[in-house]
Amino acid sequence: MEANKETSPQFEKEAGASASQSQGAERSTEAELKGRQPSVEAAPPVEDMSALERLLEEEKAKAQQYLANWQRAQADFINYRKRMEQERLDTVKFSNAMLVSSILPVLDDLERAFETVSSKLAGLTWVDGVKLIYRKLQAILEAQGLREIKAVGEEFDSRFHEAVLFVEGEEGKVVEEVQRGYMFHERVLRPAMVKIGKAKENKSKEAQTPEASGQGSQGEENPLG
Repeated sequence: MEANKETSPQFEKEAGASASQSQGAERSTEAELKGRQPSVEAAPPVEDMSALERLLEEEKAKAQQYLANWQRAQADFINYRKRMEQERLDTVKFSNAMLVSSILPVLDDLERAFETVSSKLAGLTWVDGVKLIYRKLQAILEAQGLREIKAVGEEFDSRFHEAVLFVEGEEGKVVEEVQRGYMFHERVLRPAMVKIGKAKENKSKEAQTPEASGQGSQGEENPLG
């Protein structure tokens, strides 16, 4: 019994210490929970909201401007690619234009030679052979894109015809072809040299005789007489 009385104060001290420790732990736990809970901020004032709305509108306008610039740059780039591709195709298409142009005088000489062939030579084999070579050469050039320009009987067109002389004939019509013209694909390689018709001017003047010219003076009365 005495031993129990001696130990009871120590037990009470230990119990009080454990209770205080548990209370401290509870307070620290509550503090931690409070710290973890999100803090609710106060709503900004109306003036700040208006400023934010203006800033948002400005940023939207900038975004629209950036989008328009990008679309314009993209369209320019697409047009550039199309133009470069068209130039490449034109370069390939018209790369033989100079060569074909240099062959045209040969065609002219052959045509003039055929026009001057006499009737005695017209039936010879070598003459027919030269004509066959001419037709083959003409077919090869046509396959490359060469074609003749229509002239005789057509309306004069300065894009395709070159006037060298005006002669009597239908007004504005091509009467005669001096040198044949050619197109190479869609371009004029050499305009046709032509003679253009010009209507004949009819100048009719009434002949005046001395008697007719003197009738007026004879019909006048002399105021002194």
